[in-house]
Amino acid sequence: MTVQGVRWTADQVLALAPDTASRRAGSRLGAAGPWSGAGSSGEGALWGLCKGSGSKPYRTVVDLADVSGPAYECSCPSRKFPCKHALGLLLLWAG
Repeated sequence: MTVQGVRWTADQVLALAPDTASRRAGSRLGAAGPWSGAGSSGEGALWGLCKGSGSKPYRTVVDLADVSGPAYECSCPSRKFPCKHALGLLLLWAG
């Protein structure tokens, strides 16, 4: 839950996507299947490991409590913010 105590809708999450391709890819990652070790804190932090094409899963963290808006960190090589993994993690949380 966010600091305000309200989970986001899928539409709110997908509105953060930098482009249509990221929306589609993030939507595919919004289910539990590719995720392990996913969790959240009451202070607005989300984390998880997402199985990708490499041998190691991508470490993804989202901070919803950041005053300037959500902050994202992912070990994937994407230059998009948020990346598809952060979008997928947010969708998993929102669902």
